[in-house]
Amino acid sequence: MKKSRWCFQVPRGYWRKSWKIARMFSVLMCTLTFSVSATAFAQHEQVTLNFKQVTVRQVLNEIQRQTRLSFIYNTEQTEQLGQISVEAHNESVTSLLDRILAGTGLTWKIQEDMILISQAGPETPAIPQAQEQETVLLTGTVTDVQKNALPGVTVKIAGTNIGTSTDTDGKFRFSYPKTKAQIVLEFSFVGMQTTSVKYAGQKEINVILYEDQKELDEVVVTGYAKISKNSFTGTSVSVSADQLMSVSKTNVLGALQVFDPSFRIAENNMMGSNPNSVPELYIRGRSGIGTTELDAESLSKSALKNNPNLPTFIMDGFEISVEKLYDMDPSRIESITILKDAAATAMYGSRAANGVVIITTVTPKPGKINVNYNFTGTLEYPDLTDYNLMNAREKLQTEVAAGLFKADPESNTFVSDQASLDGVYNKKLNNVVRGVDTYWLSKPLRTVFNHKHSLYLDGGTDDLRWGVDLSYNKDAGVMKESYRDRMSAGLSLSYRLGSFQLRNYFSYTYTNSADSPYGSFSDYTSKLPYDEYQDEFGNYLKTTYGWNGTSGSENPLYEATLGNYSRDKSWELINNVELLWNINHYWLLKGQFSITKSNSEANDFLDPRSKKNAEILGLTNVISGQLDVTTNKSVGWDATMTLSYNRTIKKNSLNFLAGVNATSSTGDGLAISYRGFPSGSLSSPGYAHSIYGNPSASDAKSRLLGALGTFNYSYDDVYLADMSVRFDGNSEFGSDKRFAPFFSGGVGLNVHNYKSLKNWEWLNRFKIRTTYGVTGKVNFSPYDAQTMYRIVNDNWYKTGVGASLIALGNSNLGWEKTGNWDIGVDLDLFNGLFQMDFSYYRKKTVDLVNNVTLPSSTGFTSYKDNIGEVMNKGVEIQLRSTILNTKDWFAAVFANIAHNKNEILKISDSLKDYNNKVLAKYDNYDDAWNRTNVDYANTHLQYVEGGSLTSIFGVRSLGINPADGQEIFVKRDGTITYDWNAADQVVIGNEEPKAQGTFGVNLRWKNFTLFSTFMYEFGGQRYNSTLVSKVENARISSQNVDRRVLDGRWQNLGDRTPYGKLQTELIATTRPTSRFIQDYNVLSFNSLTLGYDFNTSWLKKYHLGMLRLELSGNDLFRASTVRAERGLDYPYSRSFALSLKMSL
Repeated sequence: MKKSRWCFQVPRGYWRKSWKIARMFSVLMCTLTFSVSATAFAQHEQVTLNFKQVTVRQVLNEIQRQTRLSFIYNTEQTEQLGQISVEAHNESVTSLLDRILAGTGLTWKIQEDMILISQAGPETPAIPQAQEQETVLLTGTVTDVQKNALPGVTVKIAGTNIGTSTDTDGKFRFSYPKTKAQIVLEFSFVGMQTTSVKYAGQKEINVILYEDQKELDEVVVTGYAKISKNSFTGTSVSVSADQLMSVSKTNVLGALQVFDPSFRIAENNMMGSNPNSVPELYIRGRSGIGTTELDAESLSKSALKNNPNLPTFIMDGFEISVEKLYDMDPSRIESITILKDAAATAMYGSRAANGVVIITTVTPKPGKINVNYNFTGTLEYPDLTDYNLMNAREKLQTEVAAGLFKADPESNTFVSDQASLDGVYNKKLNNVVRGVDTYWLSKPLRTVFNHKHSLYLDGGTDDLRWGVDLSYNKDAGVMKESYRDRMSAGLSLSYRLGSFQLRNYFSYTYTNSADSPYGSFSDYTSKLPYDEYQDEFGNYLKTTYGWNGTSGSENPLYEATLGNYSRDKSWELINNVELLWNINHYWLLKGQFSITKSNSEANDFLDPRSKKNAEILGLTNVISGQLDVTTNKSVGWDATMTLSYNRTIKKNSLNFLAGVNATSSTGDGLAISYRGFPSGSLSSPGYAHSIYGNPSASDAKSRLLGALGTFNYSYDDVYLADMSVRFDGNSEFGSDKRFAPFFSGGVGLNVHNYKSLKNWEWLNRFKIRTTYGVTGKVNFSPYDAQTMYRIVNDNWYKTGVGASLIALGNSNLGWEKTGNWDIGVDLDLFNGLFQMDFSYYRKKTVDLVNNVTLPSSTGFTSYKDNIGEVMNKGVEIQLRSTILNTKDWFAAVFANIAHNKNEILKISDSLKDYNNKVLAKYDNYDDAWNRTNVDYANTHLQYVEGGSLTSIFGVRSLGINPADGQEIFVKRDGTITYDWNAADQVVIGNEEPKAQGTFGVNLRWKNFTLFSTFMYEFGGQRYNSTLVSKVENARISSQNVDRRVLDGRWQNLGDRTPYGKLQTELIATTRPTSRFIQDYNVLSFNSLTLGYDFNTSWLKKYHLGMLRLELSGNDLFRASTVRAERGLDYPYSRSFALSLKMSL
């Protein structure tokens, strides 16, 4: 049976306006809608039109545009009428409808502001009249998935305009004239999926509305304003709280990269899953140099200080640090928007070159007191699947196969040498036979159960709302005794008086963390499996057995039993105040002020018995032990005042905003090093023997002042334009370049809103957009532009202390600027069955801040200046498809992909000098025992024009010569040689992938949900250092090795193998060569979440509003074309979580 299609039309602009209306007015507006008189809307409405050969639907659309009337009609019936011609001049709607429908068999009826067009005759579906005496009372409650009451939901009888709206408690109640016809209730609300429910005589109709992600995406939150996405020409990605929580309940940053392929966490193969390692982030590639590799700390847990690639983070209008978001409770977040191109970010001027991430937090809702509690318990365990080390038996067999126990028969001491080797072999064999098979990798590791608790209460009236949030997150790492615990509390108040509204949010956050005393994980990967690690009494041995007549190697487990520790603690107070004045329907004045105070303290202690001390205890030294204490304090404020204008005049939609923004930050730090402690248990400064050197103090101040203006315009919702201008001044720059302008402009075209395409019901969105703008960034310390002096306090004079010049300033040091051009297409076909967002961008960063080399005769080696250029260009594609969406079923799939090419266009002389420093790292290789130094195997980035910030450098190789087993190298001029030369290094690979992205599925069946995501990347390369250290240069006699150590070895003339001859005595380190470059393609099962919502009827028995249970897993599986050890200093992990969400 063919189903009829009924069309319900509302006046143009209705939905756009509805989105802009605040939810607190929903109840009032809906009530007014239902109470307007039909006579006022129909009998007195007049229209003027002139159409030739058009459809009835087009005529009704024009009537609707000129009036405030809505129509309900069967589209199949109107299509059968064909095309008509009609002319009217100030004619009443009722008269015009009589003329149009005359002789068609159709008639019309008025019900309030709605006109029903239907078949004339006895089968005409009549709208029940108010004079009927017998009525049916319909009552119920409408909530969201978290059982929070939804006020202002429109509830009506399908096909009519009879209905009401829910009150502040989400309840509705209205009467309906009794009829034999089937009654279907429709529930609709801004941001929610419209739901239909059949009335079958139930006493109460309780309905849950689900978020409509498509409708939520219709608004872009920029931090300063909310702009309709339909009229916005910029590029952005919005992620809801439910989407974030579906990927991870604890890691906001990790979840974000699932939804935007250009938002990426830089791979940190050293730190793995260390909870105290805040990840490095970038959007649309890397655009700055920052601290060079050789100048950075050898093992930094994060590279966030003055990071040239880090985006700006804005929470509720105020800038925050990435650490703040890293430690934040995800349940406090309502949505996150990633702004990427200049049109989206230019309003932030000097802070916008790397993109802007906007975080919107949950605000209090009016009504009765709502209590929401979230619990997440996470089981986390180490992921050692990338380690391919031998057990005790395999290791001993490999040593035998390598000939370690065979003496040189040509030696004069062959007999004694062989007897000695036999003795060593028998001792090792005895350990293996006795069952000694130490799995060193497991010794510093553990499986942990972490838990997170969140409690949120809110309530109040429309004029006075309040909210309280409390959270505790215990996050223990998989390395023993490492952890990062967070506690936070917040109070939110919102008060409205007439056209004024005052909001205030106060929060306190405390973080307590510690690194594992078990040291670096790489210390355990080299230990021999047949070594014992404890004595017969269970005590850890200081050193393991010395097999080759040595004193043995250090036992890293013994260090962990000492009093060593590395502990940090910090707290932060934030108070945000916001005052809004709704001057009238169009003008809004908003003032914001935030003040942040933070303190931190780091304590690093070495037990006097530790071998890591600079001066070890011994016969000649009785003082040892070290305590380094570093404290930092900072205070900052952020103030913004904006005036915005929002109005629709006929076909013109105008959004204008002007404002000023000022920020200030002050910080100071103190570092003191104490030496000499009596024991590991007495580690406070009072027990120290002395202070080592002078305390080091730091002081930093910076200020920023900016004026901004934005303009968003659309004509007939077809032609779009955006413009942003900002003028910033910053104290960190040179005195001659402190102020700079930034701007952006964009145009767009909503093709789907052309009148000629309005009848294409399958075309829901087709937008073309392009933007260009210039933004800036700061990525150096506050005083780099100034000439600096150092106080000399070694000698005091009558006139005071002396001072020496230590850094030359540059009054012309200015902003780094990024010009960003973007063009894109947005498509939505067949009501969400196929959705695509496509963007192509070119991002050129100029005036990079770098060191400029100076002649040594000046007394300085360099100073800061604006020299350097980097280009990023790429493509982003987002694909989504809603396959099925019914009451019981929902099925959707999504995928995204991004490609970025990074290129260095111009470098400074100082970077060329830096390249020479890199080459010098390989000097003296042939001196004495230097060949065995493993540092020669490291690759180092060099900066060359035409190269990339992710290039891999080494000497090109033709492989192992089958004739003699030596490696053949290719010099820069193309000639062949056996000699490796640092000057012959070129780009041999690139870590930047050709493409990366995510794909996943979202399913719901009744109360069950499933959400899963997979991440991938391909086309990049990696230098496989594991093949160098654990295979090619494997130290079989003294360390554990990879199981591939004997495979592919050159042994005889003619052998074609990837590796050279096995070395067993003096092992020469293999320097960087293209032989170890491998294509890096990865697929990971990133997340899986299964959820269940308990039935409302069951929950009522226990006085619960909602209850949801979820089981989830992260990093469940990973497949890679490169087999190499990961997590060298701290291993990676996998996790499973149980989550409980409930409300009262």
